[in-house]
Amino acid sequence: MINNITIEEFLQKAKQLPVLDARAPKEYAIGHIPQALSFPIFSDEERARIGTAYKQQGHDPAVLIGLDLFGPQMSGFVREAEKLVPNKELLVHCWRGGMRSSAMAWLLDFAGFEVYLLRGGYKAYRHFMQEQFDKPRPLLILSGFTGSGKTDLLPYLQQQGQQCIDLEGIASHKGSSFGSIGMEPQPSTEHFENLLGMELLKLEEHEPLWLEDESISIGRVQMPKPLFDRMQASTSIVLEVPKQLRIQKLAEEYCRTDPAILEAAILRIKKRLGGLATKEALEAIAAGDMEKMVDIALTYYDKAYTYELAKKKQVLTLPLESLHPEQNALRVIEFAKQHKLI
Repeated sequence: MINNITIEEFLQKAKQLPVLDARAPKEYAIGHIPQALSFPIFSDEERARIGTAYKQQGHDPAVLIGLDLFGPQMSGFVREAEKLVPNKELLVHCWRGGMRSSAMAWLLDFAGFEVYLLRGGYKAYRHFMQEQFDKPRPLLILSGFTGSGKTDLLPYLQQQGQQCIDLEGIASHKGSSFGSIGMEPQPSTEHFENLLGMELLKLEEHEPLWLEDESISIGRVQMPKPLFDRMQASTSIVLEVPKQLRIQKLAEEYCRTDPAILEAAILRIKKRLGGLATKEALEAIAAGDMEKMVDIALTYYDKAYTYELAKKKQVLTLPLESLHPEQNALRVIEFAKQHKLI
């Protein structure tokens, strides 16, 4: 049986049932519903061939080409689906909920599967994700100079019952020229939005949400502008940590990094550092003096942060004398309560 369902119903069922994405592999790679498995009805090359036929010859010839390609593979699709979904109940979607997912749903229904088809396809899902970024949820922004330990506080805030999302964790980047060190490859901006939207769906939208202060770009990933604009307008709590503590923290992190990677990071900000500072930073890396290299890099990053902070509308400063994340999380919560933010 084939059941056409809304995106809200689809995501609810996706908590228990497998999701098959019938789009081409390239489409899936750019962005997909996080729970979905790639189950393409056509390869990238086949999809391109059908698309060319549609443009040059029209609808009917393109459909016939699609059927010629689909027909010989039908038994293979059923066998593969049986391996993936032994209980024969699943969800299917394509781009718009059109021919590809309908054909796959028909085939699997014929083979005895209970099939739920996403009305409007992945396009409906993308619209639903964008809606999450437009919601006027209350935000609290953790800010502070590079090395202030902002990200480290998030799990401890969660332990205290606060709602948090680690934007850098989702983006797989820490935001600076050094931000990719120790991180997995970044998702596309589209898939970052998918992952972020799904995290927002888990939360209570009327309760405060803690986010780390970010630029609109986190590495190569772009923040959703409605959410970024709301972050800029929200109260920022600036963690004011002594520079020497920040230097020590970052130096300890980078001392385990391949010097060539550190050199490349310094060279990416060469124009901003200037020739002499760049030379000194590279020499420090070669000498294994991570504290000196970090000190030089922070000269640039602290100036950039000060410039961005001046654009904030609501800023509160919280002095901290250590980088102990659990203690600092408690201090932040107490500080937020004193200012009636939570």
